[in-house]
Amino acid sequence: MTRFPLPPNATIGLVGGGQLGRMSALAAARLGYRCHILTRETDSPAAQVSHAVTISDYSDPVSLRAFADAVDVISFEFENVSAEGLDLLSSIRPVRPAPSVLRISQDRIDEKTFLNNAGVATAPWAAVTSRQELDDAVARLGLPAVLKTTRLGYDGKGQAMLRSPEDLDAAWERLSPRPLVLEGFVDFAREISVVIARGADGSVAAFDTVENRHRHHILDLTLAPARIAPSVDQAAQAIARRVVEALDLIGLLAVEMFVDNAGKVLVNEIAPRPHNSGHWTIDACPASQFELHIRAIAGLPLPPARRHADAVMKNLIGPEGMALWPAALAEPGLIPHLYGKAEALPGRKMGHVTRLFPRGALPGDFGIEAALGPLAEG
Repeated sequence: MTRFPLPPNATIGLVGGGQLGRMSALAAARLGYRCHILTRETDSPAAQVSHAVTISDYSDPVSLRAFADAVDVISFEFENVSAEGLDLLSSIRPVRPAPSVLRISQDRIDEKTFLNNAGVATAPWAAVTSRQELDDAVARLGLPAVLKTTRLGYDGKGQAMLRSPEDLDAAWERLSPRPLVLEGFVDFAREISVVIARGADGSVAAFDTVENRHRHHILDLTLAPARIAPSVDQAAQAIARRVVEALDLIGLLAVEMFVDNAGKVLVNEIAPRPHNSGHWTIDACPASQFELHIRAIAGLPLPPARRHADAVMKNLIGPEGMALWPAALAEPGLIPHLYGKAEALPGRKMGHVTRLFPRGALPGDFGIEAALGPLAEG
């Protein structure tokens, strides 16, 4: 039986071997824990820095049981894992966040239904199970709108922008699996997010609201803190707290939101794990998002999620991003992080850099470009 808080040298099992697992494992090691990674990949980023690794499919019961028997508590680093597999794991060891939380975040219809039932606003939406229902949903929500798969979509995958009735047939044929969800288009002024941790005792620690800028549907820049009105910041923080408590989550949650031109905050999606928009916390906070993740699932006290500096985080994506790596190493003031991935595929997150500024001194766009130097346009 697992004893909480976990004592030093306990083993944390992480499902998924990517960069989020890698940075979680590094944070766990600093707190005196070992990590055991369950992944399909050989030589994965997380396995490179961990105590042990199991190479297996996420639904193989024999491997899952052996993995669970070898660890003290289990978490996951991305949503595209088997909730049924997590159910099996949770019958042997505690899984934090719970499989029920993962199920909500894995399905856009379940997610939006949960959020709306919790009193959290989203863009208008409609479930779509047939071509006729797509026509009916467009008639209600109007165009433009975004048609999305309910599962397995990330970084712009699994979605299509509908600008005119002529777009519907091609989008319907291209997107699968079904059902789909149609979302009313939000003419937003900013995209923001809040990363928030919650412990088993109900204690909560939320990082500052940040602004996110995307390129080709993939996060490019995160600005910490977001340059938003205090009322918008307060609304975003309150929403994050409401969601994490409604989920009864133990662990870490990222809440991605839109701010429309009237200043209204709408939730886009949630992710019950460390998040790309929280990478700046490694360098700008005494305790990063990854440390708070590990502390929460291990039953340790949560420190304040405060920053000692303002920050800009820039992703290094694909071959173009890797081509900037020598410049990132050579540019004074940039803090480079590389994830250990063997191949720089298009659209693949290979690493990131962080630039710190004195607290309260985050510059405007021209100042950010100057601070990023040769990476500003990359």
